[in-house]
Parts: sequence; structure tokens; C-alpha cells
Amino acid sequence: MSEPIEPTVDVEARLARYATVRLTADLSSLTDRQRQMIRLFIEAAETMDDLFWRQAFGDREELLSRIEDSAARAYAELNYGPWDRLADNEPFLSGFGPKPVGSNLFPADITKQAFDEALARADAERAAALRSMYTLVRRRDEGGELTAVPYHEAFGPQLEQVAARLREAAELAEDPGLRRYLELRASALLDDDYQASDTAWMDMKTNVLDLVIGPIETYEERVCGCKAAYEAYVLVKDLEWSRRLAHYAALLPKMQRGLPVPERYKREMPGTDSDLGAYDALYYAGDCNAGAKTIAINLPNDEVVQLEKGSRRLQLKNAMRAKFDAIVVPIADLLVTPSQRRHVTFDAFFANTMFHEVAHGLGIKTVLGTARPVDEVLADQHAAIEEGKADVLGLYLVRRLHALDELGDAELMDYYVTFIASVFRSIRFGAASAHGRANLVRFGFFEETGAFGRDEQGLVVVDPEAMGRAVDALASRLLIIQGDGDRDGAIALEERYGRLGEALKEDLARVERAGVPVDIRFEQGLAVLADQLGTPGS
Repeated sequence: MSEPIEPTVDVEARLARYATVRLTADLSSLTDRQRQMIRLFIEAAETMDDLFWRQAFGDREELLSRIEDSAARAYAELNYGPWDRLADNEPFLSGFGPKPVGSNLFPADITKQAFDEALARADAERAAALRSMYTLVRRRDEGGELTAVPYHEAFGPQLEQVAARLREAAELAEDPGLRRYLELRASALLDDDYQASDTAWMDMKTNVLDLVIGPIETYEERVCGCKAAYEAYVLVKDLEWSRRLAHYAALLPKMQRGLPVPERYKREMPGTDSDLGAYDALYYAGDCNAGAKTIAINLPNDEVVQLEKGSRRLQLKNAMRAKFDAIVVPIADLLVTPSQRRHVTFDAFFANTMFHEVAHGLGIKTVLGTARPVDEVLADQHAAIEEGKADVLGLYLVRRLHALDELGDAELMDYYVTFIASVFRSIRFGAASAHGRANLVRFGFFEETGAFGRDEQGLVVVDPEAMGRAVDALASRLLIIQGDGDRDGAIALEERYGRLGEALKEDLARVERAGVPVDIRFEQGLAVLADQLGTPGS
């Protein structure tokens, strides 16, 4: 029998840094068929959860069965392994060293240099397979050459189960667009060709239920930043809020034309079929549930589909409200000067998050003068630069729309002060997170350019005029880095600004001493669903 694994840190204290939230929504208007579909969606998502465990660590049950301490077991489940995602992936269980840079998507001993050398030796077909979003990289034998194993082969039995659930749900679907998407997504999971199902997902307009499922984001490894991790969201659309957001989608081309960069960096036009929607989440699985919880989605990631169709931005309202109440408001009460605390509002938090997702569709996707995608050229630097671009361009959009009287009666300062309070929240995710690194860079840049200062007590005071100038300057810098494919420039930006200064260290320590949660964790699943529906659980 394997030896027990013990915690090496105070895991109860670390668990306490997460506020527990029960994922619920108003399901009273759903039909019987829709209620059955949600159950099938959650069952499919549970399998996605297991697949992400395999990508991030390996054998979930083998690890958890060796952890006798209940708090340590819960923390391992929260982090999908023995490494703390909000503490720069440091190990918190005995017997584990640093997290492999490739997670379990690559051999444990791989380095970026070794992978680049293997790509250089490979012919075009083999190099493409090794770099594919949808392959595991393994060794043919000990010390041997690298080989690519398609996801649909490596995880075939589990993916067959998921596809069966999606096809069963498709038979129940009353919305034809949702039915077609589920059918195509089921097929895509079995051959790793997602473009047709991404397009079908974009074409859905009248669906009340939604299921985001598959290998999607590429944050899990830092070898090439190109391997997609499995995840799933089970969602219910908030029709009233979604109607409020629909107006903004048509403004994307106009916003692209006004970006604060030379003309050559804004020639690409986003699709006009983009969709903004508000949803309540019923289940998170896999990558999106690991460590810090996502509160908004911008998909698809396929650049071809984005250019043709635009993208959909899904705001996860119940998760967003939970983070605002439990984290953003307490941080503002601790770190923002008293006279500006009234500017921290949920509407501004919601709008800033929404326009962050809108901004992912702006800018440039292909390096100027080449046919190479920006993400491929920037490689491991892409995620942090892209997240930074989205945040700062989101504020740029807010300022433009506010000037056009598109945002109602809210004050511009609401968006600025709420943004800064939320930056503190995201910096706490740590440097292992693309969002955490991006916010650290932005904090340093805004501080240097005077977008905010400090009062006599050391509390943050936002200067709205300087904030506007800083937003334009940083937006321009990030867009040009992407357009030029300037990986060295991306590294230099992070090295200059991505550091914890003494004042910021004291800010974060103050928040920690006050016991403000760093993020949220969910009570969710079939039993929670049964409670909401008034039916027996499983």
C-alpha cells in the first residue's frame, strides 16, 4: 500500500481563503425537457472534470486515496493536484516538488528549450502534431523522441460517454440551434475537429440553456502555451440582462476603428455577429473550476471563426455577484480612500468584466507582414499579454461608450475605481496565473504613470484624467507588441512592471490580515440541482 501523503502547509487556513458559494439559479420557467437536459449536461461535465485531472496531474483517485487529512483532500480537489494555483503553484503536499511546466500534457521532465529543439528536428507534419492544441506529447520510449497522441485517442472511452450524453440531450432540445450544436460538439469530441461546432455555437440565438464543453483554454501548460485543457460550464440564460447587453455587439467595428494605435494595427475587422449575454452558472468543471473561478467567457478561440462570425461573450452573473460581494467590496473598504469608495459598484464591475471580454475580439490576430497567428509567435507570453490587452481595452471601451452616452447615468469614476479595486483582487491569483501576471503589470504601469496615487494613510486615490491617459498608452503598447509579434517586448514589459513593490506588498498583507477571501469555491452538482428542482438527487 502506498504511503499516506501529508500536508506541508496549513491547508485549513488556505481553504478559508475561498468563500463557499452554492451555485443556484431561477429554474422555474424551464420545461420538463430542459430540466432533463441540465442533468445530462452535468453528467457530461463531470467526465470533463475527470479528463482535466488527467491533463493537470494524472490519476485523481490514486492521489486523493493517499491523503488522510480531509482539509488537505479538499484543497487538492480544489487545485486539481498537489500544487497551489493561487500561490505560484507551490506544492502543499509531501513528496511533491515543483509543478512540471507542461503539467501532465507533456513528459514531466520537458523544458521549453527541449521542446523547441524537437520541433526544429521534426518535419512539418510531425511538428504540427506536436504543437496541436489537441494532442498529448509523450516519449516513444525512455529518453526517446517526442510523439503526439491525439486527445480523442488518449481519452477515447471517456469522450464516448460525453458524446452519448450530448446526443441524448440533443434529442430533448426544443431549440434547433442548440440541438445542432450538441450534435456537432459530440462528433467534435471524437475527432478533435471543433470548427463546425464552434460555428454552430455562434449561430445559436434563442437558446435558454447553454453548455460550453471541450478542450478550450491554453493556460494549463507553459511549454508552448498551445495545449487546450478540458472544461465545461452548464449555463442558464438571463433573458432580461441579455437584452440589455445585445446593443453593444453592433458597436464592435466602430470600436476597432477607434483603437489608439497606428492604422496598420487595426485593419482586421471583428465579425458583426458577436453576441453578449448574461447567464447564471449551474456547474463548472475542469480548467475553469481550478483555483480561481472564471466569471466571464469569450469564445470561440478559433481565429477563423472569430473573423467570420465574431465571438460570444457570456457574463456569469451569479458567480460575478458572489465575487463582488465577498471580495471586491471588502478590498475597497480596506484599500481605497474613503471619499472614492462610493464609486465601487456591481454595475461597474459587471460592465468592466463584460468589456474585458468584448476587448478580446479587438486588435490584431495575425502578426503584421506574416501569416502567423499572434498566439503562436508570442508563445508562452501570449496569455498574459492577451489578458492585459483585454483589461485595458475594456476600460478604453468604457470611456468611449460613456462619452457617447451609451452607459446610462453611471459616473466614469465608478468604472475606474471599481477597476482598481478588482486589480487588487486579481493580483492575489499569483504569478502562476495569466490574469494575475497581467494585473500586476497593469498595476505597476498605472502607478508609474500617475493613474492613481496615495492619500496620507497610504490608501489608493484614482486620478481620472491620468487614468484615461494611462489606458491609452498601455493599450497602444500591448496592441503593438501583438501586431509586431514582439515576444522580447512582452518579456521586457513583464520584467519592468510585473513586480511586487513594497506598498503593494503591504496592501496585500493588509487584505490577508483582514481575512478577505481570495476567491470562491462552489457547492454544485446533481444533488444541488435536485434541491432546486424539488426532485430526488443522485
